[in-house]
Amino acid sequence: MNATVEWKGRLTFAGSADSGFEVPLGSNPGVGGDDDGFRPMELMAVSLAGCTAMDVISILGKKRQEVKDFRVKVDAERTNQHPKVFTKAVIEYHIAGRDISENAITRAIELSADTYCPAQAMLGKIMPLTLKYFIYEGEELEGANLIMEGQLG
Repeated sequence: MNATVEWKGRLTFAGSADSGFEVPLGSNPGVGGDDDGFRPMELMAVSLAGCTAMDVISILGKKRQEVKDFRVKVDAERTNQHPKVFTKAVIEYHIAGRDISENAITRAIELSADTYCPAQAMLGKIMPLTLKYFIYEGEELEGANLIMEGQLG
């Protein structure tokens, strides 16, 4: 895999990789940026969320779960001192649908964590990851009834 970051001026960059897509990178005005793109550490959290989200939704589809809405949130804590690395993260899986099986959810999350998601495998070696799930009955997460929640590990 190859990735490139091209400077666009001040603290503005464009990142690209083998897929050919481009993502804007920027910084806040307090450090000389124009607030015009993702911060690199934000992208690491988005990568973690995206990696496990793709695994879990794919596995739930194979398990014939009727998922109507799905969201993965990552809350990553960082040190106050430079280089301000992540120290731990909570990954929350929010799933809305009809007759969603808790066993299917927990198994999909476990498979992502233990087998499929390279971002989770790498970051899990350097910091603790807490995995939580929230199951809702309904078509959309907004306004749906929370029917079950739990934590793995």
